[in-house]
Amino acid sequence: MQGDLYLWFPIGHTFNKAVTRLQELSLTMTVVAADARVMISYLESNIQPMFAILGEILTDTELQDTRSLITQPNCSPSFADLPCVMSLRRLLALFNSQWLLDLLAEQRITSHFQPIVSVEHPERIFAYEALMRGVDGANLVPPFRLLTAAKSAGVLFHLDLAARQSAIRQMSHHGFPEKLFINFTPTSIYDPSFCLSSTVRVIDALGVAHEKIVFEITESEQVQDLARLQEILTFYRRAGFQVALDDIGSGYSSLNLLHQLRPDYVKLDMELTRHVYDDTYKATITSKILEITQELGIATVAEGIETVEEWHWFRRAGATFVQGYLFGKPADQPQRAIALSVQ
Repeated sequence: MQGDLYLWFPIGHTFNKAVTRLQELSLTMTVVAADARVMISYLESNIQPMFAILGEILTDTELQDTRSLITQPNCSPSFADLPCVMSLRRLLALFNSQWLLDLLAEQRITSHFQPIVSVEHPERIFAYEALMRGVDGANLVPPFRLLTAAKSAGVLFHLDLAARQSAIRQMSHHGFPEKLFINFTPTSIYDPSFCLSSTVRVIDALGVAHEKIVFEITESEQVQDLARLQEILTFYRRAGFQVALDDIGSGYSSLNLLHQLRPDYVKLDMELTRHVYDDTYKATITSKILEITQELGIATVAEGIETVEEWHWFRRAGATFVQGYLFGKPADQPQRAIALSVQ
Protein backbone atom coordinates (compact mmCIF):
# COMPACT_ATOMS: atom_id res chain seq x y z
CA MET A 1 0.00 0.00 0.00
CA GLN A 2 1.32 3.40 -0.97
CA GLY A 3 0.04 6.85 -1.85
CA ASP A 4 0.48 10.57 -1.39
CA LEU A 5 -0.60 12.42 1.74
CA TYR A 6 -1.30 16.15 1.43
CA LEU A 7 -1.32 18.28 4.57
CA TRP A 8 -2.35 21.92 4.83
CA PHE A 9 -1.36 23.36 8.20
CA PRO A 10 -3.26 26.27 9.81
CA ILE A 11 -0.23 28.38 10.79
CA GLY A 12 3.50 28.52 10.14
CA HIS A 13 4.39 27.36 13.65
CA THR A 14 2.43 24.13 13.22
CA PHE A 15 3.92 23.66 9.74
CA ASN A 16 7.51 24.10 10.97
CA LYS A 17 7.01 21.81 13.94
CA ALA A 18 5.56 19.03 11.80
CA VAL A 19 8.10 19.29 8.99
CA THR A 20 11.06 19.26 11.39
CA ARG A 21 9.93 16.01 13.00
CA LEU A 22 8.76 14.31 9.80
CA GLN A 23 12.16 14.91 8.21
CA GLU A 24 13.61 12.56 10.82
CA LEU A 25 11.84 9.69 9.03
CA SER A 26 13.64 10.36 5.73
CA LEU A 27 10.32 10.54 3.90
CA THR A 28 9.95 11.72 0.32
CA MET A 29 8.37 15.14 0.90
CA THR A 30 7.49 18.17 -1.15
CA VAL A 31 7.39 21.20 1.15
CA VAL A 32 5.73 24.50 0.15
CA ALA A 33 6.44 26.91 2.98
CA ALA A 34 4.47 29.77 1.46
CA ASP A 35 1.26 27.73 1.67
CA ALA A 36 2.19 25.81 4.84
CA ARG A 37 1.64 22.70 2.73
CA VAL A 38 3.39 19.33 2.64
CA MET A 39 3.05 16.41 0.25
CA ILE A 40 4.42 13.11 1.54
CA SER A 41 4.85 10.01 -0.59
CA TYR A 42 4.36 7.16 1.84
CA LEU A 43 4.72 3.41 1.88
CA GLU A 44 2.89 0.98 4.13
CA SER A 45 6.02 0.61 6.25
CA ASN A 46 6.16 4.28 7.26
CA ILE A 47 2.45 5.08 7.77
CA GLN A 48 2.51 4.08 11.44
CA PRO A 49 5.59 6.12 12.48
CA MET A 50 4.40 9.10 10.39
CA PHE A 51 0.99 9.23 12.04
CA ALA A 52 2.49 8.52 15.46
CA ILE A 53 4.73 11.60 15.19
CA LEU A 54 1.89 13.84 14.01
CA GLY A 55 -0.37 12.63 16.82
CA GLU A 56 2.38 13.17 19.37
CA ILE A 57 3.59 16.66 18.48
CA LEU A 58 0.39 18.41 17.39
CA THR A 59 -2.23 19.62 19.82
CA ASP A 60 -5.82 18.54 19.46
CA THR A 61 -6.68 21.96 18.01
CA GLU A 62 -3.83 21.73 15.50
CA LEU A 63 -4.96 18.26 14.44
CA GLN A 64 -8.50 19.53 13.98
CA ASP A 65 -7.44 22.60 11.97
CA THR A 66 -4.94 20.80 9.72
CA ARG A 67 -6.56 19.66 6.46
CA SER A 68 -5.54 16.33 4.95
CA LEU A 69 -6.08 14.39 1.74
CA ILE A 70 -4.84 11.00 0.55
CA THR A 71 -4.48 10.36 -3.19
CA GLN A 72 -3.05 7.67 -5.39
CA PRO A 73 0.72 7.99 -6.05
CA ASN A 74 1.65 10.90 -8.35
CA CYS A 75 -1.94 12.17 -8.58
CA SER A 76 -2.22 15.87 -7.85
CA PRO A 77 -5.36 16.98 -6.02
CA SER A 78 -8.24 18.22 -8.16
CA PHE A 79 -11.62 19.80 -7.50
CA ALA A 80 -13.15 16.32 -7.52
CA ASP A 81 -11.08 15.47 -4.42
CA LEU A 82 -12.63 18.25 -2.35
CA PRO A 83 -15.24 16.00 -0.64
CA CYS A 84 -12.40 13.72 0.52
CA VAL A 85 -10.52 16.47 2.37
CA MET A 86 -10.83 15.99 6.13
CA SER A 87 -9.22 17.14 9.33
CA LEU A 88 -5.97 15.42 10.24
CA ARG A 89 -7.62 14.52 13.52
CA ARG A 90 -10.29 12.50 11.74
CA LEU A 91 -7.75 10.89 9.40
CA LEU A 92 -5.73 9.67 12.38
CA ALA A 93 -8.91 8.41 14.01
CA LEU A 94 -9.79 6.48 10.85
CA PHE A 95 -6.32 4.98 10.75
CA ASN A 96 -6.49 3.94 14.41
CA SER A 97 -9.99 2.56 13.92
CA GLN A 98 -9.20 0.27 11.01
CA TRP A 99 -10.27 -2.65 13.17
CA LEU A 100 -13.75 -1.12 13.43
CA LEU A 101 -13.95 -0.48 9.69
CA ASP A 102 -13.08 -4.15 9.18
CA LEU A 103 -15.88 -5.20 11.54
CA LEU A 104 -18.37 -3.08 9.62
CA ALA A 105 -17.17 -4.21 6.19
CA GLU A 106 -17.31 -7.87 7.22
CA GLN A 107 -20.66 -7.51 9.03
CA ARG A 108 -19.20 -8.59 12.37
CA ILE A 109 -21.59 -6.48 14.46
CA THR A 110 -23.96 -8.64 16.47
CA SER A 111 -26.51 -8.33 19.29
CA HIS A 112 -26.97 -9.77 22.74
CA PHE A 113 -30.40 -9.70 24.37
CA GLN A 114 -31.39 -8.81 27.93
CA PRO A 115 -34.93 -9.42 29.20
CA ILE A 116 -37.23 -6.66 30.42
CA VAL A 117 -39.80 -8.09 32.82
CA SER A 118 -42.96 -7.07 34.64
CA VAL A 119 -42.16 -5.55 38.03
CA GLU A 120 -45.15 -7.33 39.59
CA HIS A 121 -44.62 -10.66 37.83
CA PRO A 122 -40.94 -10.91 36.82
CA GLU A 123 -41.48 -14.40 35.44
CA ARG A 124 -43.31 -12.65 32.58
CA ILE A 125 -40.87 -11.38 29.95
CA PHE A 126 -42.33 -8.27 28.35
CA ALA A 127 -39.50 -7.43 25.95
CA TYR A 128 -35.80 -7.72 25.23
CA GLU A 129 -33.25 -4.97 24.76
CA ALA A 130 -30.80 -5.59 21.93
CA LEU A 131 -27.27 -4.67 23.03
CA MET A 132 -24.57 -4.18 20.42
CA ARG A 133 -21.37 -6.22 20.40
CA GLY A 134 -18.49 -6.57 17.95
CA VAL A 135 -17.12 -9.98 17.00
CA ASP A 136 -13.32 -10.21 16.98
CA GLY A 137 -12.47 -13.86 16.56
CA ALA A 138 -13.37 -15.60 19.80
CA ASN A 139 -13.66 -12.26 21.64
CA LEU A 140 -16.47 -9.74 21.90
CA VAL A 141 -15.84 -6.00 21.55
CA PRO A 142 -17.90 -4.04 24.13
CA PRO A 143 -20.25 -1.27 22.98
CA PHE A 144 -18.31 1.54 24.66
CA ARG A 145 -15.19 0.76 22.63
CA LEU A 146 -17.22 0.49 19.42
CA LEU A 147 -19.01 3.80 20.01
CA THR A 148 -15.87 5.67 21.05
CA ALA A 149 -14.01 4.58 17.91
CA ALA A 150 -17.01 5.28 15.67
CA LYS A 151 -17.44 8.82 16.98
CA SER A 152 -13.74 9.62 16.54
CA ALA A 153 -13.64 8.18 13.03
CA GLY A 154 -16.91 9.75 11.92
CA VAL A 155 -18.66 6.43 11.20
CA LEU A 156 -21.28 6.53 13.97
CA PHE A 157 -24.09 6.41 11.41
CA HIS A 158 -22.69 3.23 9.86
CA LEU A 159 -22.23 1.54 13.25
CA ASP A 160 -25.70 2.57 14.44
CA LEU A 161 -27.29 1.23 11.26
CA ALA A 162 -25.36 -2.05 11.43
CA ALA A 163 -26.43 -2.55 15.06
CA ARG A 164 -30.12 -1.87 14.31
CA GLN A 165 -30.16 -4.24 11.36
CA SER A 166 -28.31 -6.95 13.31
CA ALA A 167 -30.85 -6.75 16.14
CA ILE A 168 -33.80 -7.05 13.79
CA ARG A 169 -32.33 -9.98 11.86
CA GLN A 170 -31.53 -11.87 15.05
CA MET A 171 -34.99 -11.16 16.46
CA SER A 172 -36.47 -12.70 13.33
CA HIS A 173 -34.07 -15.63 13.52
CA HIS A 174 -34.91 -16.43 17.15
CA GLY A 175 -38.61 -15.87 16.53
CA PHE A 176 -39.46 -14.57 19.99
CA PRO A 177 -42.91 -12.96 20.26
CA GLU A 178 -42.03 -10.25 22.77
CA LYS A 179 -41.22 -6.63 21.93
CA LEU A 180 -37.68 -5.62 21.04
CA PHE A 181 -36.03 -2.41 22.31
CA ILE A 182 -33.48 -1.23 19.75
CA ASN A 183 -31.02 1.55 20.63
CA PHE A 184 -30.37 4.38 18.25
CA THR A 185 -28.19 7.45 18.59
CA PRO A 186 -30.04 10.57 17.32
CA THR A 187 -26.81 12.39 16.45
CA SER A 188 -26.03 9.67 13.89
CA ILE A 189 -29.18 10.40 11.87
CA TYR A 190 -28.84 12.98 9.10
CA ASP A 191 -32.10 12.70 7.16
CA PRO A 192 -34.79 10.55 8.83
CA SER A 193 -36.61 9.67 5.62
CA PHE A 194 -33.36 8.37 4.12
CA CYS A 195 -31.38 7.05 7.09
CA LEU A 196 -34.27 5.27 8.81
CA SER A 197 -36.00 3.87 5.73
CA SER A 198 -33.23 1.28 5.34
CA THR A 199 -34.04 -0.01 8.84
CA VAL A 200 -37.75 -0.17 8.05
CA ARG A 201 -37.03 -2.09 4.84
CA VAL A 202 -35.19 -4.78 6.84
CA ILE A 203 -38.10 -4.98 9.32
CA ASP A 204 -40.63 -5.35 6.53
CA ALA A 205 -38.54 -7.79 4.51
CA LEU A 206 -38.37 -10.09 7.54
CA GLY A 207 -42.05 -9.73 8.29
CA VAL A 208 -41.60 -8.25 11.76
CA ALA A 209 -44.70 -6.44 13.01
CA HIS A 210 -44.04 -2.74 13.59
CA GLU A 211 -45.81 -2.76 16.97
CA LYS A 212 -43.19 -5.19 18.28
CA ILE A 213 -40.36 -2.65 17.82
CA VAL A 214 -39.48 0.05 20.36
CA PHE A 215 -36.76 2.46 19.30
CA GLU A 216 -34.77 3.56 22.32
CA ILE A 217 -33.16 7.00 22.23
CA THR A 218 -29.67 6.87 23.70
CA GLU A 219 -27.47 9.81 24.73
CA SER A 220 -30.52 12.07 24.78
CA GLU A 221 -28.72 14.59 26.97
CA GLN A 222 -26.31 15.27 24.10
CA VAL A 223 -28.99 16.17 21.57
CA GLN A 224 -28.45 19.69 20.25
CA ASP A 225 -31.02 19.71 17.45
CA LEU A 226 -34.30 18.94 19.21
CA ALA A 227 -36.35 19.69 16.09
CA ARG A 228 -34.42 17.01 14.19
CA LEU A 229 -35.01 14.48 16.97
CA GLN A 230 -38.74 15.26 16.97
CA GLU A 231 -38.72 14.73 13.21
CA ILE A 232 -37.10 11.32 13.71
CA LEU A 233 -39.70 10.31 16.30
CA THR A 234 -42.53 11.49 14.05
CA PHE A 235 -41.14 9.25 11.30
CA TYR A 236 -41.06 6.25 13.63
CA ARG A 237 -44.52 6.83 15.09
CA ARG A 238 -46.16 7.29 11.71
CA ALA A 239 -44.69 3.92 10.75
CA GLY A 240 -46.34 2.32 13.80
CA PHE A 241 -43.30 1.97 16.07
CA GLN A 242 -43.05 2.98 19.73
CA VAL A 243 -40.36 5.13 21.34
CA ALA A 244 -38.44 4.90 24.61
CA LEU A 245 -36.32 7.59 26.24
CA ASP A 246 -33.20 6.11 27.84
CA ASP A 247 -31.30 7.15 30.96
CA ILE A 248 -33.89 9.42 32.53
CA GLY A 249 -32.20 11.05 35.50
CA SER A 250 -28.68 11.01 34.04
CA GLY A 251 -28.82 14.40 32.29
CA TYR A 252 -29.93 17.79 33.54
CA SER A 253 -32.37 18.21 30.65
CA SER A 254 -33.85 14.71 30.59
CA LEU A 255 -37.04 15.61 32.46
CA ASN A 256 -37.62 18.53 30.12
CA LEU A 257 -37.43 16.08 27.22
CA LEU A 258 -40.49 14.27 28.55
CA HIS A 259 -42.93 16.91 27.38
CA GLN A 260 -40.93 17.69 24.24
CA LEU A 261 -40.64 14.08 23.04
CA ARG A 262 -43.57 12.42 24.83
CA PRO A 263 -42.18 8.86 24.74
CA ASP A 264 -44.16 5.67 25.24
CA TYR A 265 -41.55 4.38 27.73
CA VAL A 266 -38.86 5.93 29.89
CA LYS A 267 -35.91 4.00 31.27
CA LEU A 268 -34.57 5.10 34.63
CA ASP A 269 -30.79 5.36 34.68
CA MET A 270 -28.96 2.92 36.92
CA GLU A 271 -27.27 5.83 38.70
CA LEU A 272 -30.70 6.42 40.24
CA THR A 273 -31.81 2.82 40.60
CA ARG A 274 -28.69 1.36 42.22
CA HIS A 275 -29.20 1.10 46.03
CA VAL A 276 -32.25 3.36 45.77
CA TYR A 277 -33.77 1.63 48.80
CA ASP A 278 -31.17 3.04 51.22
CA ASP A 279 -30.45 6.45 49.66
CA THR A 280 -32.96 9.14 50.63
CA TYR A 281 -31.94 11.52 47.82
CA LYS A 282 -32.20 8.87 45.11
CA ALA A 283 -35.47 7.57 46.51
CA THR A 284 -37.06 11.02 46.60
CA ILE A 285 -35.98 11.94 43.06
CA THR A 286 -36.94 8.56 41.62
CA SER A 287 -40.32 8.59 43.37
CA LYS A 288 -41.12 11.98 41.82
CA ILE A 289 -40.14 10.75 38.35
CA LEU A 290 -42.39 7.72 38.77
CA GLU A 291 -45.26 9.96 39.94
CA ILE A 292 -44.87 12.15 36.85
CA THR A 293 -44.72 9.26 34.41
CA GLN A 294 -47.73 7.55 36.03
CA GLU A 295 -49.79 10.74 35.70
CA LEU A 296 -48.72 11.06 32.04
CA GLY A 297 -49.46 7.42 31.27
CA ILE A 298 -45.82 6.63 30.36
CA ALA A 299 -44.57 3.12 31.11
CA THR A 300 -41.31 2.95 33.09
CA VAL A 301 -38.37 0.55 33.01
CA ALA A 302 -35.96 0.58 35.97
CA GLU A 303 -32.54 -0.44 34.64
CA GLY A 304 -29.59 -2.01 36.41
CA ILE A 305 -31.58 -3.96 39.02
CA GLU A 306 -29.19 -6.37 40.70
CA THR A 307 -30.67 -6.97 44.15
CA VAL A 308 -34.00 -8.13 45.52
CA GLU A 309 -34.14 -4.96 47.65
CA GLU A 310 -33.99 -2.77 44.55
CA TRP A 311 -36.68 -4.81 42.83
CA HIS A 312 -38.99 -4.65 45.87
CA TRP A 313 -38.51 -0.87 46.15
CA PHE A 314 -39.57 -0.32 42.53
CA ARG A 315 -42.51 -2.68 42.90
CA ARG A 316 -43.76 -0.63 45.85
CA ALA A 317 -43.02 2.67 44.05
CA GLY A 318 -45.11 1.72 41.03
CA ALA A 319 -42.60 1.12 38.23
CA THR A 320 -43.97 -0.82 35.28
CA PHE A 321 -40.99 -2.96 34.26
CA VAL A 322 -37.52 -3.85 35.55
CA GLN A 323 -34.32 -4.89 33.83
CA GLY A 324 -30.98 -6.03 35.23
CA TYR A 325 -28.72 -8.89 36.24
CA LEU A 326 -31.20 -10.03 38.91
CA PHE A 327 -33.49 -11.17 36.10
CA GLY A 328 -31.03 -11.96 33.36
CA LYS A 329 -27.73 -10.95 31.79
CA PRO A 330 -27.28 -10.06 28.12
CA ALA A 331 -26.80 -13.21 26.06
CA ASP A 332 -26.57 -14.12 22.40
CA GLN A 333 -29.46 -16.55 22.92
CA PRO A 334 -32.53 -14.78 24.36
CA GLN A 335 -33.31 -16.01 27.85
CA ARG A 336 -36.71 -17.70 27.75
CA ALA A 337 -37.46 -18.07 31.47
CA ILE A 338 -36.83 -16.05 34.63
CA ALA A 339 -36.00 -17.93 37.83
CA LEU A 340 -35.90 -15.99 41.10
CA SER A 341 -34.99 -17.79 44.30
CA VAL A 342 -36.49 -15.01 46.47
CA GLN A 343 -39.93 -13.54 45.84
